[in-house]
Amino acid sequence: MHNRFLKQIQGICWRGKVSKEREAISMYELENDDEIEIDLRELFLALKKKIVWILLTTIVFAGAAGLITKFAMTPVYSSSAQLYVMSKSGISQLTDLTMGTQLTQDYMVIVKTRPVLEQVINDLKLDMDYKELSEKITVENPTDTRIMQITVSDNDPELAKNITQDLAEVTSKTVAEKMDVKSPTIIEKAYKADKPDSPSLKKNVLIGAVLGFILMAAAIVIQYLMNDTILKEDDIEKYLGINTLAQLPLVKGTSKRTKKVKRAR
Repeated sequence: MHNRFLKQIQGICWRGKVSKEREAISMYELENDDEIEIDLRELFLALKKKIVWILLTTIVFAGAAGLITKFAMTPVYSSSAQLYVMSKSGISQLTDLTMGTQLTQDYMVIVKTRPVLEQVINDLKLDMDYKELSEKITVENPTDTRIMQITVSDNDPELAKNITQDLAEVTSKTVAEKMDVKSPTIIEKAYKADKPDSPSLKKNVLIGAVLGFILMAAAIVIQYLMNDTILKEDDIEKYLGINTLAQLPLVKGTSKRTKKVKRAR
């Protein structure tokens, strides 16, 4: 009778202890419900364990970017010609420089006018209108110079060269005919480009590699944050604030992992 009474008391105490532990866990959940803590050391180790996958993904993305650049993208070639703008004779050097600079700005507008572009289209028998041709042309003037640079971009390097050269010649003739100034002198003729300006193979491969690295690393980090399992007994005290009193052997057929409340920072 006495032993039976002791067992009942022990059972009540045990249930009370378990109840208190559950209450402590519940209180922890309520107090830390909005907190997501990250252990940087564990995060680093998680990334380190998957370093092979990160490198493989980086290589695959870099290779894919290279193949797409090489075989799926159309290369664009550019050709340039330079003209030197001369002003009227018989004026001072300073005035000559100022007037030459202003004339250069005027000529830059003339280059892309409809009559000039249509003349180039007729000369080369191009299958495009003047608006389409205008989109291929870039006109620049280096600071404090009387140099006008005409650049034409096209998928065909030979065509880009021919358009640039004819455009420079037509512009020079138009200026001489329409304006009371000396025609610009072509100081650098158009050339045929050996390599495309875009797309850049090296640049795209680098972008692909960086993108692959970031995506794989991000996937590992997300997996780490979403994994809320306890893997070892130290995690119980670390994540739940509860001391481990004993460790029971794993029974065959049962899972080794137990859900934890929150991950530590």
